[in-house]
Amino acid sequence: MRAAASASARYAAAGSLVLAAFAAGPAPAAGALPAGPDDARARGTALAAERAAAAGIRFGACPAEESLPEALTCGTVTVPLDYADPDGKKIKLTVSRVKATGKTGGKKVARQGSFVFNPGGPGGNGMYFPLAGMMPEWKRIGAAYDLVGYAPRGVGRSAPLSCRDPKQLGKGPTLAPTHPSESYKKERIARAKSYARGCAERNPDLEHFTTLNNARDLDVLRAALGEQRLTYMGASYGTYIGAVYATLFPSHVRRMVFDSAVDPSPGRVWYRNNMAQSAAFERRWADFRTWVAEHDDTYGLGRTAEAVQRTYEEVRAELAHTPAGKKVGPGELQSAFLQAGYYDDYWPIRALALSEYRAGNPEPLIGQATPVASPIAAKENENAGAVYTAVECNDAPWPEDFRVWDRDNTRLARVAPFETWDNVWTNLPCAYWSGPRQQPLDVRTLPGALPPTLILAAERDAATPYAGAKEMHRRIAGSVLVTERDAGTHGVGGGPNACVNGHLDAYVLDGRLPERRSASCAAHAAPTPLGSGGPPEKALRAR
Repeated sequence: MRAAASASARYAAAGSLVLAAFAAGPAPAAGALPAGPDDARARGTALAAERAAAAGIRFGACPAEESLPEALTCGTVTVPLDYADPDGKKIKLTVSRVKATGKTGGKKVARQGSFVFNPGGPGGNGMYFPLAGMMPEWKRIGAAYDLVGYAPRGVGRSAPLSCRDPKQLGKGPTLAPTHPSESYKKERIARAKSYARGCAERNPDLEHFTTLNNARDLDVLRAALGEQRLTYMGASYGTYIGAVYATLFPSHVRRMVFDSAVDPSPGRVWYRNNMAQSAAFERRWADFRTWVAEHDDTYGLGRTAEAVQRTYEEVRAELAHTPAGKKVGPGELQSAFLQAGYYDDYWPIRALALSEYRAGNPEPLIGQATPVASPIAAKENENAGAVYTAVECNDAPWPEDFRVWDRDNTRLARVAPFETWDNVWTNLPCAYWSGPRQQPLDVRTLPGALPPTLILAAERDAATPYAGAKEMHRRIAGSVLVTERDAGTHGVGGGPNACVNGHLDAYVLDGRLPERRSASCAAHAAPTPLGSGGPPEKALRAR
């Protein structure tokens, strides 16, 4: 869904999740087999979970290569590479934790268990998540729960995937044509084929990196943490892992929060979902331009959304001719402003950078759009991209004829030019994937099969369009959908909306959900414009 890095960064730094505390019915019997599409893998998962429960997780100081603060402790959990062969090759998943503080506001709080979070992606790394408990929005949850993050298979040090040399990343300037020429398409096809080959050549076990195995890993992690039932929150792609888990292991669920839900319909995973995402980014891009136009007295970029678009296109053309700082071309500009489609707290600094560039000062734009050059960041970004590609390509069939992609996305780009073709190039390796393709699981739960779940969604979310949250709500029996109206931030729990956070806290801490199957909250306040007389450096450092 192309939301990995952004969603992961927001939750690592600002957090927003939770689930909690009421056991519904008797705990699953030891050795009970979860329902699954494959009996051998179901038996393998049960055996791996039994072994993990016996072994537990030895938490200690985090390895230096994790670069994590001392407040976190780390450990590993062992899972089979292939659940059909639980005695075969094993891999280790890294896990982080901050234990429940046991008090909030000067009052003692009873511990309610482990709260596991997945930040999305595919490719997102949740190892930083437990630090969210230090934030005001999370202190009540951190008082009652051990906050647990982990790196899913393929991510970070969890049997990491790599599809190319990280040194190939971050070499701007690059192009990002809205309506690519035939020659440019041929160039990108060649790159996609090369990338797919690199994935296969570098990773002999590539076929085992799937959402189904991510869900099975989650059950082994649950057992290793000593939990009879899983308390879990997933953001973005993490909601799909959670939905697959709920379908496979309904009796193992305690509580689940789905924040910014992916559409789990089998026919939309993943080709159609990515096209829906491109259409939704066009709407969110219009929201940003409208906001900039409303603050023309600050930014001077145009008094209408159309005028702001013209200004943006003029800057793109200038950067194509003369890249800013010799590093920022149209591709880097596009990547920077795509982030504004995820989170509106980017709006002031992005608009200021565009305004300053137009005024003859390119430094803010260079600072915000230049790719991170450090070897560590390049390695992390390459790894996240490799996992994203592997999971999405393995999970479902994709069109294998570029003419299908060309036809569908040429049509889409006529009405949604902002992100359509860049999204194509991100996913195109799946057209040339050599590994086996799975058929997506038909995600759904029966009434009474699992405890009530909470779905959070912003009505104008671009990365996971709102229609996906409604479809998730329909398929997960007993779920309640809480909508932030007229807002588009990706990941709403633990953010700036007190109404949304009230619903989240009530569910996580007390097991309470709205009486009706849906509820809504007014949008959080729009961002405050940041003028050239303000302190942009502080805002830039925060990102």
